[in-house]
Order: sequence, then structure tokens, then C-alpha cells
Amino acid sequence: MEIVINALSARRGGGQTYLVNLLENLNDFNGNKIFVLAPDSLQIPSHPKTEKIRVNWPTENPLFRAFWERYCLPGLLKKLNAGILFCPGGLINTPISKDYKTVTMFRNMIPFDRVQRAKYPYGLMRIRNWILERIMLKSMLKADLVIFISDFAKQLINNRTGFKLKKAVTIPHGINNIFKISEEKKPNRPKWLPKEEYLLYVSIFDMYKNQFEVVKAYHLFKKRRNTIEKLVLAGHNKSAYGKKVLHEIYRLGLQNDIIFPGEVNYTELPGAYYYAKLNIFASECENCPNILLEALGAGRPLLVSNKQPMPEFGGDAAVYFDASSPAELADKISVIMDDDNKIKQMSLKAIEQSHHYDWRKTAGLTLNEFKKLLSEQPA
Repeated sequence: MEIVINALSARRGGGQTYLVNLLENLNDFNGNKIFVLAPDSLQIPSHPKTEKIRVNWPTENPLFRAFWERYCLPGLLKKLNAGILFCPGGLINTPISKDYKTVTMFRNMIPFDRVQRAKYPYGLMRIRNWILERIMLKSMLKADLVIFISDFAKQLINNRTGFKLKKAVTIPHGINNIFKISEEKKPNRPKWLPKEEYLLYVSIFDMYKNQFEVVKAYHLFKKRRNTIEKLVLAGHNKSAYGKKVLHEIYRLGLQNDIIFPGEVNYTELPGAYYYAKLNIFASECENCPNILLEALGAGRPLLVSNKQPMPEFGGDAAVYFDASSPAELADKISVIMDDDNKIKQMSLKAIEQSHHYDWRKTAGLTLNEFKKLLSEQPA
């Protein structure tokens, strides 16, 4: 019996990164083949036991995709002799059947964080998150297995469902080898970085990511210290919030001190993390913070939001701060920046902490759970 991964919703970012890293590291297939239903933009790793299936249907539209998953996918699953339907996007729109087991993941925390949801103005985004909260919960309750990527998320959902999930496991993401940097394997320095030393924050621009507060903290830091270090805010910024942050940069007269490169090539991020004097991660709402994990691999000092699950992943390798308080972040930057011993200690701790996260381990644990489910299926 085969494994079918419904990756039709993985159109960019973390969803695609997860699947590529997972499939690259699934070495022991135990005779099973993996079929991946994927959009054209998802290039899956080449392997004799994996096959990408293109769907001739407008699945880029969520409503059309849900229709196809409900009424067309069951027939395809039967044709492929599926023993497992894995929906890493978090939604199971396909009817439950005794012929196959269903697996889903909990990746999107925003619909379940009412504090962050309330920050969005009334409109489509609020309605979308309200709907997602309900249909994601429904998917998790009917799944034979729910994969969580942090213990924090697992506890949150167990509390919401009254511990009624059929089965749940925590399998955190790994760190891609390109982010595991050493003195012997230094990455190239991206050309878009400033020639001066810099503080780096990599993330899409959104309210819960707090780039606005990071800009204000940097401004406070510059007022206290005659600093030449630049601030680099890298990430997709074509949004109303991105415009708000840019406006604040100009209002504070920091346009020559803050680099705003936009979305950058994924392969250039290791160098960006590695050459930074400090890496900052100010998000208040995450499930498994991939950017934090990648920055750990670079072995540079980390200033990280104190909201869970960041401490779960950063351990004692990071200094934590209240991401809603520019003054507190400015204080923490000031404490670290000119303390060479502190920087060295934090760098060593970051490297040590990064060893806990490996995609081979993630893939192995995932495949083991699939094998357990397949063993429960009738021959």
C-alpha cells in the first residue's frame, strides 16, 4: 500500500521547504512508493520511490481545490492503492475511508492565537483565520495521526480538543545542512549586505513579526551609542505592514542605516546569518520557528522573542526579550554588542543547540509513524 502526500496547498515558503527537506531525507521506504500531489512550483527531489503527480484542475483556488479533494481525490487514492493520505497543509477535505489512514500536521498557529488575530483589521483576513481555526480543528479530530512540530503546539491543541485526538506525536523540523556552518565551511557573503557590520532580522513582514518594534529598538540603540552597525530587515515586504515599517524608517531618519533588501534567495541566507554580528527573531506567534533554527546553525549570537515556542527551540543558546517592547530589545542589544566574551559564549551555545535538529532524524521519525499506520491496515 502506498503513501500519497497532498501538497497542493504548498505554493511557497515553509510548506515547500518542509516537503523538500522531508523527501530528500526519506531513505528507507520499506517497499512503499510515495506519490506527491503538488503544484508546478514544487520541485520534489528525484528518487526512484517518489513520483510527482500533476492535477489538471485549478487547485490554486482554495475553493476549487477543496472541491477536487472531496469529490475527485478519493478515486485517485483507490487507483494508486493508497494506504496513507498525508495532508501536511493541515486540512483534510477528503472523506474518511476504511481503505486508507489519514495524517495531518499542525503548522499554522495564527488562526489559534486570538491576540494576534485581533491585530488584523476587520475584513477578509480575520474571516479567513476564523474559518481556518474551525476546519483545522475538524481535520485534526478526524485524522488517524496528527504530527505536531512543537510540544507547545501539541499542548495548545490538546487543551482545545479535550485530548480527543486519536493519536498525536511531536516531530520538530530539522536544519538543512547548508545552514550548518563551520570555520572550515564558510559561506559566501551576499552582495546585498552592507560593507559595515550589521544586525540581521530575516522574516516576512507581518504584524506578529514585529519589524516595526525592531526598527524603533534600533533607533533607541543608536541614540545611546555611536554605532556604525546597520540593521538589515530581509524578507517579503510587499504588504500594507511593510509600507508602515518603511514609513517609520523614513520618519526616524534611518533610511541610510537600515537595509531593506526584500525577499532574498534562500541559498544566500546561510551567509547572511553567518556574517551578522547579531541575529534577531522578534516573532510573537510561531509553531516551529524555522528561521530561528537556521540562525542557530550559523553560530552567531541570537536575540529572540520570549513567546513560546521560541524558548523550546532556542534553549539557553539565545537571549530572550519582550518583542512588543522596543526599549527592552534596545537594552538587550546594548548588553551584548560590545561584550566579545558574551558574543563568543553565545556563538558556541548556538552551534551546540543546532545539533538537536536534523532533517534525517525528522524524516526517520515521520516514516516510522507511517509504517506503524500501514501495519494496522488490512492486507
